[in-house]
Amino acid sequence: MSEPINKRIGDYEILNELGAGGMGKVYKVRNVISDRIEAMKILLPDLVGRQELAARFLREIKVLAALDHPNIAALRTALTLDNQLVMVMEFVEGTTLTERMQQGPIPVADAVNYISQVLDALGYAHQQHVIHRDIKPANMMLTPQGIVKLMDFGIARSASESTLTSTGTTLGSLGYMSPEQVKGETTDARSDLYSVGISLYEMVTGRRPFRESSDYSIMAAQVNQPPTPPIEIKPGLPPELNEIILLAIAKSPAARFQSAGAFKNALSRVVPAAHEEPAAGSRTVTIRIDDPPDVCSRTQGEKKLPTLTPLGSAKPWPSRTHSRNPAKNGPR
Repeated sequence: MSEPINKRIGDYEILNELGAGGMGKVYKVRNVISDRIEAMKILLPDLVGRQELAARFLREIKVLAALDHPNIAALRTALTLDNQLVMVMEFVEGTTLTERMQQGPIPVADAVNYISQVLDALGYAHQQHVIHRDIKPANMMLTPQGIVKLMDFGIARSASESTLTSTGTTLGSLGYMSPEQVKGETTDARSDLYSVGISLYEMVTGRRPFRESSDYSIMAAQVNQPPTPPIEIKPGLPPELNEIILLAIAKSPAARFQSAGAFKNALSRVVPAAHEEPAAGSRTVTIRIDDPPDVCSRTQGEKKLPTLTPLGSAKPWPSRTHSRNPAKNGPR
């Protein structure tokens, strides 16, 4: 990566550049007083006349200042240094889940683990009335200890703000945006959950459900095109996970999971295939077997998959019946 012109900003020694975007650059820095390694996000100095970007940067600072969760990269402080607005953040060592997927699809147990952590972070953020609006694997950082940190709240919106954009405009990453986000409509927590569903689809299959040739066609597909069930792309996926993903990426917000907690609870009932081994260094996924009777019915000789009913929806997700050989599959 290119080296910064100044090797030091205030009390921070710049070690190297971590990334760059439309609003600014992110550097790995060392506080010369505390000797702590941190991340510094700097608003680009040539934003004269781009007040909407400066306002967005300030908004991100205020949003992060109100959040305190182990699965969200923390804001340390924000200040002006050398006439530049900066935010100093927790430095998260690791790799993004996008980079992890370059090795191939992520094993089911690991994907469930990682997404469950993201849902913990989102459940907390949503309780604080913060909508992320740019959920994607590139904004999920995986540490060597198996902890997932949700990053980049640059276009997040709090409940006190009606919108960041005028009607009919969009912000976000097209491949992961909900239909209502694509259309420039009002979004809520269920839009974030749609993006989580797209991310989970990609993690376990190795591809996103909509891979069109242009931005317009991707947007049209998000709004109108039924997704290919992930189990048709990767037949070894647990049927329960297939149903959960399809529910998460339903076109209508009312047909999806209505909360991050409901999404996570459904994932807790997914049992990976017996032959699938989690990636080295990953944490164990706890599988709950005490499903309430109204969520998962069981009979001798065959098991019925969970009937997933999103809160606030009158129509349950269609259940499917699969015969199982107890001797082969073992108890669940």
